[in-house]
Amino acid sequence: MSNPPNYEYNGGDRDSSIIPTPPPGLADTTDDDDIHVVPLHADEADDLFPTNENLNTLYSPAMQNRWSTLSRGSAVSHVDTTHFDPTGIEYSTTQNRRWSAMSRGSAVSHVDIGHFDPAGVEELRRSLQRSPPPPVQNVKLEPGAELTRQISAKSDVTLTPGDGPIDFEKTLRTIMKRRGQANHKTRELGVMFKNLRVVGLGATASYQPTLGSVVNPFNILKGLLSRQPPPIRDLLSGFEGVVQPGQMLLVLGRPGSGCSTFLKTLANQRGEYYSVEGDVHYDSLSPADIAKHYRGDVTYCPEDDVHFPTLTVDQTLRFAAKTRAPHQRLDNGTRSDFVTRLTNILETIFGLKHTKNTPVGDAAIRGVSGGEKKRVSISEALAARSMIGAWDNSTRGLDASTALEFVRALRIATDVARLSTIVSIYQASESLYQHFDKVCVIYGGKMAYFGPADQARQYFIDMGYEPANRQTTADFLVAVTDPLGRIERAHFNYVPRSPAEFAENFQKSEIGRANQDDIDAYQAEFVGKPQRANMYIESVKAEHANHTRLQSAYTISIPMQIRAVMVRRVQILRGNLMAPLLQLFSFVFQSLIIGTVFLRVPDATSAYFSRGGALFFSILFSALLAMSEIQVLFAQRPIVLRHQKAALYHPFIEAAAMTLVDIPITAITLLVFATIVYEAVRFQQSASQFFIFYLFLFMINVTMKAWFRVLASILPAQPPAQALAGISMLTMSLYTGYSIPKPSMIGGLRWITYINPIRYGFEAVLTNEFHTLNGVCSTLVPRGTGYENITLVNQVCTVLGSVTEQPNVNGETFVQLTYGYFHSHLWRNFGILVGFAVLFISALLFFTERNAASGGAKAITLFKRGAKSSLIKDAAAATSVDEEKITADSGHPSDIMEARVGAEKALTRTPAMTDIFSWQHMQYTVPLGGDHRRLLDDVSGYVAPGKLTALMGESGAGKTTLLNVLAQRVGTGVITGDRLVNGQALPADFQAQTGYCQQMDVHVPNSTVREALLFSAKMRQPASVPLAEKEAYVDTCLRMCGLESYADAIVGSLGIEHRKRTTIGVELAAKPKLLLFLDEPTSGLDSQSAWAIVSFLRTLANNGQAILCTIHQPSAELFQVFDRLLLLRKGGQTVYFGDIGYKAGTLIHYFERNGSRPCAPDDNPAEFMLDVIGAGATQTSEKDWHNIWRQSNEAAEVQKEINVIHESGRNRPPVKTSRHGVFAASWGSQVIELLKRGTLNAWRNPTYLVAKLILNIVSGLLIGFTFFKSKDTIQGTQNKLFAIFMSALVSVPLSNQLQFPFLGMRRVFEIRERPSRMYSWSALVTSLFLTDLPWNILGSSIFFLCWFWTVGFHNDRAGFTYLMMGVAFPMYYTSNGMAVAAMAPNAEMAAVLFSVLFSFVLTFNGVLQPFSHLGWWQWMYRVSPFTYLIEAIVGQAVGKQNLTCATKELVTLNPPSGQSCGSFMQQYISNSGGYLANPDATSACQFCSARTTDQFLETTFNIHYSHHWRNFGLVMAYVLFNITCIYAFTWFFRIRRGSIIGSLKKLFGGRKN
Repeated sequence: MSNPPNYEYNGGDRDSSIIPTPPPGLADTTDDDDIHVVPLHADEADDLFPTNENLNTLYSPAMQNRWSTLSRGSAVSHVDTTHFDPTGIEYSTTQNRRWSAMSRGSAVSHVDIGHFDPAGVEELRRSLQRSPPPPVQNVKLEPGAELTRQISAKSDVTLTPGDGPIDFEKTLRTIMKRRGQANHKTRELGVMFKNLRVVGLGATASYQPTLGSVVNPFNILKGLLSRQPPPIRDLLSGFEGVVQPGQMLLVLGRPGSGCSTFLKTLANQRGEYYSVEGDVHYDSLSPADIAKHYRGDVTYCPEDDVHFPTLTVDQTLRFAAKTRAPHQRLDNGTRSDFVTRLTNILETIFGLKHTKNTPVGDAAIRGVSGGEKKRVSISEALAARSMIGAWDNSTRGLDASTALEFVRALRIATDVARLSTIVSIYQASESLYQHFDKVCVIYGGKMAYFGPADQARQYFIDMGYEPANRQTTADFLVAVTDPLGRIERAHFNYVPRSPAEFAENFQKSEIGRANQDDIDAYQAEFVGKPQRANMYIESVKAEHANHTRLQSAYTISIPMQIRAVMVRRVQILRGNLMAPLLQLFSFVFQSLIIGTVFLRVPDATSAYFSRGGALFFSILFSALLAMSEIQVLFAQRPIVLRHQKAALYHPFIEAAAMTLVDIPITAITLLVFATIVYEAVRFQQSASQFFIFYLFLFMINVTMKAWFRVLASILPAQPPAQALAGISMLTMSLYTGYSIPKPSMIGGLRWITYINPIRYGFEAVLTNEFHTLNGVCSTLVPRGTGYENITLVNQVCTVLGSVTEQPNVNGETFVQLTYGYFHSHLWRNFGILVGFAVLFISALLFFTERNAASGGAKAITLFKRGAKSSLIKDAAAATSVDEEKITADSGHPSDIMEARVGAEKALTRTPAMTDIFSWQHMQYTVPLGGDHRRLLDDVSGYVAPGKLTALMGESGAGKTTLLNVLAQRVGTGVITGDRLVNGQALPADFQAQTGYCQQMDVHVPNSTVREALLFSAKMRQPASVPLAEKEAYVDTCLRMCGLESYADAIVGSLGIEHRKRTTIGVELAAKPKLLLFLDEPTSGLDSQSAWAIVSFLRTLANNGQAILCTIHQPSAELFQVFDRLLLLRKGGQTVYFGDIGYKAGTLIHYFERNGSRPCAPDDNPAEFMLDVIGAGATQTSEKDWHNIWRQSNEAAEVQKEINVIHESGRNRPPVKTSRHGVFAASWGSQVIELLKRGTLNAWRNPTYLVAKLILNIVSGLLIGFTFFKSKDTIQGTQNKLFAIFMSALVSVPLSNQLQFPFLGMRRVFEIRERPSRMYSWSALVTSLFLTDLPWNILGSSIFFLCWFWTVGFHNDRAGFTYLMMGVAFPMYYTSNGMAVAAMAPNAEMAAVLFSVLFSFVLTFNGVLQPFSHLGWWQWMYRVSPFTYLIEAIVGQAVGKQNLTCATKELVTLNPPSGQSCGSFMQQYISNSGGYLANPDATSACQFCSARTTDQFLETTFNIHYSHHWRNFGLVMAYVLFNITCIYAFTWFFRIRRGSIIGSLKKLFGGRKN
């Protein structure tokens, strides 16, 4: 590395005046050691490293010059396989210049290939050397010398294990010779871009939509009439440069400058932008060529590692290797061998062998660590053998040591696999920066610099800017793009300041001209060269498997893709057996319920309706359970999308594999279900009828799964897919023909039955069952007293299909007359179902392939409507923005400086802290798998007012654990030791007197910043403080936090920095008296935002605040802001506690005095100390620094200081408890404030409210018009009954809907607000119920208006019906849904629990199976709330009305000779009801079995009109029971700690408020 010049400066706004001399360049410290190598067997490493070098050029003078320039100035041992890896075309002079220019003056730190797993690599050496390689030459690099070739005398002898290390270089050269002999075609790829411009849509700030703005007719009309094109803005413009194979490019810029846009554009992912202009060339290939044919060679890796969580590391890598395995392999080795060897090599090189059988995991499934997951992503990209990789902020959330290991892994991947690597990183350390060849600095969408990484620092110094003391190069490069973070050098006449001036200055600079020369040389040699393109194409074709289209972007054929993805699908299921087992349990549980409810139904006509109900419910449940497929598809969509872009497989292959793998699982599950139901109900006992029943259940399930998957593949988001699925399911169940027979349907909607697959399945199973059924009539008329001697000649069966003088009713005739179904349609229906299945599966494959993309979130700051923020005005004129999740700062520097001055003035008015918090001998032990694990081990320390104390350590050292223990925020484990304030016991309201800013910025997403701070002030400041004073203090906090411009911004739309400031502001608004805890306040921020946050903390400390804060990846500049440090190592053991000192001198002196390596002047002290103590996944330390600390004078001095603090503190009065109760505000005040917040949150969430209202409107109209104007016949009355029954089903999607906001608010409470003692959990539960209830009543009221009159209910029944449907029913399902959510850990489990419980209680309401036939389950009929809900509505809305039978409902009988119909039936009618249509006739009497609706409802469904007020009271009792359950379940599952008895005593006996 060349030495940057020494220089000095004075001034600047940071704590320094002198820039230390940078370290000596690597050019002065070269060594002449052999390159570190790792052996690979030739046929194993061959396809891992897609190179293409001709041996004739390996020893050419040009290549010798390349070796020389690569090694000149290198002081780092590295494996640089670029030496063996050109492109497969003989290199011209220009090609040689390309490599020389690439490496000229290189200061790049390369990494030994054995870095992550030295032992594993050594094992790989031994395991891969199975056969003697051909003769090899020994290459040795001498400093500044040409490449020399020394032929080893023993080169023909294989070095066997034990003879010494196998030379990796020798192995590669052997591979090159064998590849040359085999004429294998290989490739590599660079990217050149010129005049690149990316244009995006939309503004950066706008107003938050609300329900009012969405339904406002003027806004709707304006949107319809507006024909103006959408606003566009430049995201990037004027970009030019080249990234060549073997190079790593670092992309730096402030959030919002365009880094992610730049990476996506170079990775050829252009779909989300309005346009991409300019020239982009991938050697001689165009972006269109890459997208269509070679996209697997160019990949973009987002910052989040997205993998199937239940797959193991080995399975993940094997799959990528399998789907990109080349057809052309040495020695004709099998694909299986290739996959195994490649996977083994990657796992060894990247230190993953010990985790190969560990699941990758995610937030819900425990898996590998964050750093290991990063290496899995790298290995997967390598296994997929992509040529260009773009990595977007992949170090976010990693500590410094793990981040460095990640970049080292990328360096290995780039060197070994000859990749072109592009990386954007926030807060890059100096050691990390040194691994890059080039750097691109982006400023406001303009290219401020693109060139050698080791020359960038000096370039900006020469431009007129100075680094701050110990500022890393990366931080300095970002700082110069921040008007408030950069330091101008004195005596410069002109210094560029705007993005355009930066870009113009670079174009005129020497480095800019060199960049142009590099572009021109690259373009002249590699762009527009058909021969080169053809060589690349031939290389790709040579890798294609047999039967793969030569133009395909995929390496393996479609059958091979299907086989690979099917195997992976099985592995996914085996990794999470809970899902298929839960599905099996659901089917078994429901089959037992159905089977026992309809247990052994008789063959008599009295059970005809029940038999149909059992069949309908079996079909319906099989279809209902398929709805869970929507969630599965949306969960895996990002993974499938990423794999599609990497050309691993077609997206439709995943859909096909899921369908195929699901078939045997579905078959087995449904066989169990069908067997239990069939035998319990005692359907027709013939094998053919059973298997037909099973076959149609299976086809319905397959068809409906395909349908719901189609919805998920078409729609871009899950909420509309769920809503459409619910509506479609309601429609299909309505038009199956059971709840309303086909002859009774209105003509305008009858067509729905023809496109309803469930209807064909139901017709088939119904006619299959009734085809052989000849049931004994249970309702012969007349009978009973007075009719003992009547024969069948004078009796008739009232069941449809009965025949005069016949005691039995033919089932087939009954089905034909009742439902309009025919047994002759059985196999026709099967064919139609198969056709639906084929259609849906084909649509699924088509839309999955076409709509694989998922919409990304756009960066836009939202403000509440009516806000007058200048940011909204500035957004209209914005010239650039990135689509990153962070929004760039807006506003003019003068405005921001004015805000800073106001903040400093506000800080001076805040009360200073005077009490000292200390802890002594803290130990924390938690149970772990039957054993115990100590997380904190004898930790002592204190935090003094006015001091900023850092808590640091590697990942797993216990930093956050200690913070939580000190803040009394842990609920499990055993804590020992003392936590004291001024040497005395903590006050009872210690949590209320401290502030705790968590790493996760958890807030109510739709609150404004001001509302969030004001809510904290109202809830946590004493009730005696006037509201005006609280509001004034909130304004002060807004100024302190620099949030005045964002006071009316919606918190959920803020960028990371301002969200972090809001978190701090929320804690400050509570006026903490003792201490402020912060957990990782700079995590995920860029260096300038991190500096702004830490500077703010410094200002707080200077004004008397006591602050303890954990921190990751601090730069030296950031680190020196802190006063004191508590350093932990793994196991929660103290390594150091004390002052940091000026320029960290005290800290450095401690370690150096105790035997550490010297800290170089340019070392970052934060990284130095972590390196010394052996932090990181792969590092260790020979010294026991914990033991050194325990025996040091510093440790003894700390104990003395703590004792002095305790002694002096005990002479002072104890800290007063500021609250007399648990909470500052009264319970009533808490509920009122929570209601206000909840109502605003809902109003600003129009998606939730509109979905709720639309679901009610569509359902009401659908059910209403399905049963449109039902007549007062027997069938019409039954239709009204089912109109009410189907209305109850609407509560399922409505309840699932309301569970999401309930669980979201509970999460905010549990994570942040409960530990801060802001308000009572009971106040939260009360407010959540009262907030959602009015919206549900409104929705049900609209449903009632759409439903009541369309069904044809009488007007005089509207009042009570509305009371039940519009008020009582929403109260019931709101309380019931929340009660279920209260005991569920997440929304998915809540939905499953609710569905099972709902289907359970719905089964026993007496509709599907009448009360008289329930048998043993009659007790559940009396327990089910739907019994009373339906009886109340049906009894009152339909009861006390006369019936008039339709013609087909009249039964014909003949009276005995000499009697009229009236005289013959008089006694029967008086006993049993009914009426005669022709009482005076003497033959062919027309008898109707019911005269009034009460007779029909009481006899068949046990529904009584007189019970409706009683039932209303019982429904309200269930509502009260549900509300009680919400409180009880919340307390039991979420609040309770320890034993039940102890918790109850505390709840009722220990509460003061």
